[in-house]
Amino acid sequence: MRTGLLAAMMWAACAFAAEAAETAAATPRAGVGASVPDAVRQQSERPNVLFIAVDDLRPDFGCYGNTEVHSPNMDRLAAEGLLFQRAYCQFPLCMPSRASLLTGFRPESINRTGRVTGRVPAKTVTLPQLFRNHGYTTISTGKIYHENNDDPDGWVRRHTDTFDAEGAWCHGYCSGYQLATNRATVQSYLQGKRRQGLSASAIAEITDTPDEKTPDGIIAQRAIEELRKLKQTGEPFFLAAGFYRPHMPLTAPKKYWDMYNRAAITLPANFRLPVGGPRGDWGEVRRYGDCPLEGPMPDDKAKEIIHGYRASITFVDAQIGKVLDELRRLGMEQNTVIVLWSDNSWRLGEHGLWSKPANSEIPTRIALMLKAPWLPRQPPTKALVELVDIYPTLAELCRLPAPDYLEGTSVVPLLTDPKRKWKTAVFSAIGKKADTIRTDRYRLIAHPNGQIELYDHKTDPDENKNLATDPKHQNTVNALRAALEAGWQTARPAK
Repeated sequence: MRTGLLAAMMWAACAFAAEAAETAAATPRAGVGASVPDAVRQQSERPNVLFIAVDDLRPDFGCYGNTEVHSPNMDRLAAEGLLFQRAYCQFPLCMPSRASLLTGFRPESINRTGRVTGRVPAKTVTLPQLFRNHGYTTISTGKIYHENNDDPDGWVRRHTDTFDAEGAWCHGYCSGYQLATNRATVQSYLQGKRRQGLSASAIAEITDTPDEKTPDGIIAQRAIEELRKLKQTGEPFFLAAGFYRPHMPLTAPKKYWDMYNRAAITLPANFRLPVGGPRGDWGEVRRYGDCPLEGPMPDDKAKEIIHGYRASITFVDAQIGKVLDELRRLGMEQNTVIVLWSDNSWRLGEHGLWSKPANSEIPTRIALMLKAPWLPRQPPTKALVELVDIYPTLAELCRLPAPDYLEGTSVVPLLTDPKRKWKTAVFSAIGKKADTIRTDRYRLIAHPNGQIELYDHKTDPDENKNLATDPKHQNTVNALRAALEAGWQTARPAK
């Protein structure tokens, strides 16, 4: 190893140790992943799994501290289990994020692919395949993989009807449009033809549509129907329900928009703040017919989008609540592990930006909550965790033999001790554009052109000031660059 790199890695170890000393008390620790807690061993029946995915959901609602956003059902789930306050995706884009989570590989280990079938190593056992191989009935409804025909061997049953609205070729996108004008012009959005002067569908649509007539309402009903069948058969199950909203377009029914007062919505404090480094674009948003093709988002349109995003969270929360209520009504709750996660987050005008593909804090920090009903409820944890940790966690909770290649860490120890010392860092990437490391205090983003961004979350949680060129922070930059190069293996919890 080069002398410079070794020295920098020593700086990294010191930096991480200092951060840990500031934020966590030392706690006696059992081996991580080496033994199952007694409470898990005592669970006699094979636990079921309810696996809930929510597309583009940022952790910015009730249980995450934003009481302006109504989310009573997710709040209830978080209170009954464990809420992860600092969970991060490994790729802030739907396709590769989901492929990573469901295979247990980090994106870079599978060439950052968004599709599993035919593109991952032959030895790969996907998460649903693991459960199916061990006698579980595995069922999928809605968007779990980005492509609706991915991983056919993973599922006993799969409902793909909600994918069909925009054509079978359009995997992973389900608009929920009700208006004929939007349905007629959605292809211009999907094919990126708006810049050719063609009309494109709107980013926001408000109609008086019953929940059960929307794609997400259908997904909730499919999940409820499956729960009722499973209650009758008594089969152990892995039931995956993938909800589309709050992914664009913002098509929640009118009654959810009516729950918010647009006049009371304020724009982010850094809505027009000069950018201190590359933050990504928002070309995905510009493809919609009512957003500007260039230049900043007008204030009134910005407030409309924030309004629609909040309405969409409340709408999807209501659909999740229906599924959770049915699980309880059927008496299946006490033997079902419930995990709710989002594939990436979404910017709502911070630094004048929208959408998700960037390695900064907002796009990469995601919503994650987990409930194992035989374990006591816990206060939220600030431990740094990653989406790639879900696979080994569910395998451990259900006592299934996990593949030896998994690149995440089971968070089962946090379910009984949420304050224990945990990972020193988490990692995300975007294609070959940039890579980032997030520690307790800092985020460093390294770009292929050599540009570096450094943000101190202790003093600048909104990442408004890039400190990378400040001479006072060069030791920190060097330490974090070395830690980023060393990779995720060196950031794992000690055994």
